Amino acid sequence: MVTLACAAVLFDVDGTLIDSTPLIERAARLWAVEYGIDAEEFLSGAHGRRTGDRVAEFLPPERAREAAGHLDAIEATLTEGITALPGALDLLGGMDGLPWALVTSMDRGQLAVRSDVAGVGLPPVVVTADDVVHGKPDPSGYRLAADRLGVDPARCVVFEDAPAGIAAGRAAGATVVAVTTSHDPAELSGAHHIVRDLSFVRPVPGGLRIG
Repeated sequence: MVTLACAAVLFDVDGTLIDSTPLIERAARLWAVEYGIDAEEFLSGAHGRRTGDRVAEFLPPERAREAAGHLDAIEATLTEGITALPGALDLLGGMDGLPWALVTSMDRGQLAVRSDVAGVGLPPVVVTADDVVHGKPDPSGYRLAADRLGVDPARCVVFEDAPAGIAAGRAAGATVVAVTTSHDPAELSGAHHIVRDLSFVRPVPGGLRIG
């Protein structure tokens, strides 16, 4: 058991609190056919990143914006398979005054739909893809969330499931805890701590206990 003192907690969403993987993969495969892109190659580096940032690695600028919007639109029509991940609802429901925020690579529309289906309530501070110029692994999102909470990022704990998000949390100066809900532990070695899922985390006075 490890106790992490912190002033606030910053959560990634997809893969950390909510499982949308079946939806994301289905949408990407439908979309990729239209643009002549290998879906498996696209998906291999897409998790934890903004749609537009990943699409821009496959298509020229004059096509990327429209294509990213189209992929987002496909995802917005799908809800099958969305569910809260183990421990997520219990942890959020037991924060007992410890400030927390969401920092996601989804846009606001996607977040609204998926959080509603999964039963994950939204806190006052939410940072989405629409709020930052650069997405993960850039630390802007985590820094912005900490600023909106009035907390130094160095006094925050970040929960992430993907290498890009881990890099973002560490670059922001936070302590990063990775969950192995979407990646092998070997891919998450950049995190300070690794747990199977959020059922291994509980709030304690002044912070969190993980084990």
